Formats: sequence, C-alpha cells, structure tokens
Amino acid sequence: MNAGKKTYFVSDFHLGADAKLNSAERERQICRWLDSIAPDAEAIYLVGDMFEFWFEYKTVVPKGYTRFLGKLAQLRDAGIPMYAFTGNHDLWMFGYFESELDIPVYRKPIMREIHGKQFMIGHGDGLGPGDIGYKRMKKVFTHPFSQWLFGWLHPDMGTRLAHFFSQKSRAATPPEERSWLGEDKEWLLQYCKRKINQGIEPDYFIFGHRHLPIDWLLPNGKSRYINLGEWMFPCSYAVFDGKNLELRFFENPDGKPVSNHLL
Repeated sequence: MNAGKKTYFVSDFHLGADAKLNSAERERQICRWLDSIAPDAEAIYLVGDMFEFWFEYKTVVPKGYTRFLGKLAQLRDAGIPMYAFTGNHDLWMFGYFESELDIPVYRKPIMREIHGKQFMIGHGDGLGPGDIGYKRMKKVFTHPFSQWLFGWLHPDMGTRLAHFFSQKSRAATPPEERSWLGEDKEWLLQYCKRKINQGIEPDYFIFGHRHLPIDWLLPNGKSRYINLGEWMFPCSYAVFDGKNLELRFFENPDGKPVSNHLL
C-alpha cells in the first residue's frame, strides 16, 4: 500500500428510489463522497444495489445516473481500481460496467487478500438460513430464459414494472427489520458463523443488503462481520487503511454502527 492510501467499501445507494433525500440529491451526495475519498483511494468496492433497478438491454441501459456514472468513469480514468458486485436490485448487469467503465462485476462473494488481511466480500442477498421465498425467486430472476423474456418487454414497461414491485416489497418490510434483530436472528451473522465452523476464517466478512451498519466481532475472536449499511438514511461505508478497518458515515455526524466490541 502506498503511504496514506486506503481501500473503501460501500453498498446500497439505491439510486432511483427517494428516501431521506430524493434520488437526484442523493446522487450528488454520493459524487461528493467519491470526490472526498479520491485523493487517498487505493481501491473502491461497490458492493451491490447501486441502483433501485438496473436492466441492460442489448442496446439500452436505464435512463439517468449521469453524474454517478460519469464520476465512476473519471475515477477509473485517474487510475483508481474499482470493483462492482450485483445486488438483488441490480442483478441484470450484462457487460456495460466492464465495457464502458472498465469495472469488473462479481455475482457471488469473493475472497481477496488486501495487504495481508483476508476479506470475504459480497452483497449478501440469499446467504444464510431462511428467506426461502427470495432464494427461489432469485433462481428465476437469474435464469437466462427469464432474462430473455424480460428483455422482450419495452424498456419503459419493464422499468415501470420493476419499480412497482420494488416499492411494494419495500413497503412490506416490517419496521423492526430495519433495527438489530439480535445475534440469533441476524441471518448474515449466522452465515459468517457457519463459514467459521467450516474452517473459513477471513479477517473481515464484508456484506451489504442488510441496510444496517454493523461491526460484529465473531466467536473465534479474530474475524469481524461488517455490514456496510446503506445510503437511503445512514450514508455509511467502510475504510481499510492497511491495518485497521472502520465504519464511517458521510454527512451524518450522528451515525453509529451496531457493535459488540466498539465503545
């Protein structure tokens, strides 16, 4: 690592959905954040659900996000490595990021060594116990035949349909699921524990999807489960300086992760 350089991890921008800020304002906020980290960024990991909906037709990509996509291109042209992951809202990425932005896209969790530390990185959807309905639905959404059928819809109709179901799903989420559920009910935490029992013990499990910033020391006393939270409200992200990793909050002085070891 070059002196003073850092690796950044972020997820769940959900551009296209309004929240504390509307989508256009949040896009500008994300670009401000990217500008703020660019001088010391050694690498940036975009860990899924960058968009509320994203489907790449053969010759069409979703309208909008010009500032965000342009900022990614600017940072890549400046030589900053970037890596993207699909989430449950942007599963349908078929080469645009690779060909236009030179950003590789991963569809499953990966293991990566960063300056002597081991990281497991992935969006987190479909992992851990339970959520059988979504796991079945994901198989349908990722099947080539389903994607081919959806591709025949006019983009306006397909996008409108996807946003309808996305909003319906978000409205059906019980408020208590946006809070800490307890160690025995946090399914990504259970997934991390299962991996440790299988002998897979990275220093950091880095996930998104949960929409709750979490920094949890696991029972082996070494590994930490880091959930990156989201940008609809807390605006949280993680930064690794080569020795230590911490969750931080952008333009949110009251932000604080759920943790079992931080004071």
